[in-house]
Amino acid sequence: MPDLPPGRHLHLPGRGTTFFREIEGPPGAPVVVLLHGWTATADLNWFMCFRALGEHFRVIALDHRGHGRGIRSAKPFRLSDCADDVASLADQLGISTFIPVGYSMGGTVAQLMWKRHEQRVRGLVLAATAGHFVSSRQERLAFTALAGVGALARIAPPSVRRSISDRLYLSRKTMTWEPWATQQVADHEWRQILEAGASLGRYDSRHWLPNVDVPTSVVMTTQDQVVSPRRQKVLTELIPHAEVFSLDANHDAVFARADEFVPLLVNACLSVHQRAESNSGSIQESR
Repeated sequence: MPDLPPGRHLHLPGRGTTFFREIEGPPGAPVVVLLHGWTATADLNWFMCFRALGEHFRVIALDHRGHGRGIRSAKPFRLSDCADDVASLADQLGISTFIPVGYSMGGTVAQLMWKRHEQRVRGLVLAATAGHFVSSRQERLAFTALAGVGALARIAPPSVRRSISDRLYLSRKTMTWEPWATQQVADHEWRQILEAGASLGRYDSRHWLPNVDVPTSVVMTTQDQVVSPRRQKVLTELIPHAEVFSLDANHDAVFARADEFVPLLVNACLSVHQRAESNSGSIQESR
């Protein structure tokens, strides 16, 4: 079991109950909100990053709806709801502004945080992610299949859903993962996980990314076999003045190459904070 920060459940009015972890950080530290990837949890995605980020920031990391101990809802999964969940959590914690830090699917949630709650976003850190995930017919068919299976999962009895998830996913992971990690995945609501995958297939922010007007850092994984480096590069080119931090690594760099990835992520977050502070100072001087 890794050394994880304290965590607790919290009810978000009108939305449901979620689970998050928190590190207080230094006195008066800026806030980063960590947004994990598809089929992961806050713990699985960020367990190697908590301590290093906590030396500089107040760190909040929640499980997205349907993932781990995140919100359970009968509504179809929407990435925009995940962004609104983050805003609601910040309300409950008395946090007015923060830096969303998104990995893979979490990067789309971070982008939507800016689009839907711009006044709360001091800057963005986007890692191993893109503004779109589907181009070819083959990719489109694969994501459409997820939507179909997700629809079937809505009407399947719970016992059938558990059996399918065990056969398709858990049985392959249990032999190689530590027990704590396997339990994280066992807590998923697989109907929502499938719908989340389908949502990624429909996601496309390319038409509005050029309007992003906050300091942004993009951490590129240039050997990524899940989110193509080409799509990651498009993201960096669309966001004005995005600062790029590159690592020659695959999609699992956040833990498989943690000795290199974590310092890079910390620097990317510090860069956004420093640029946001500089911008704030310039605005105050102009007034």
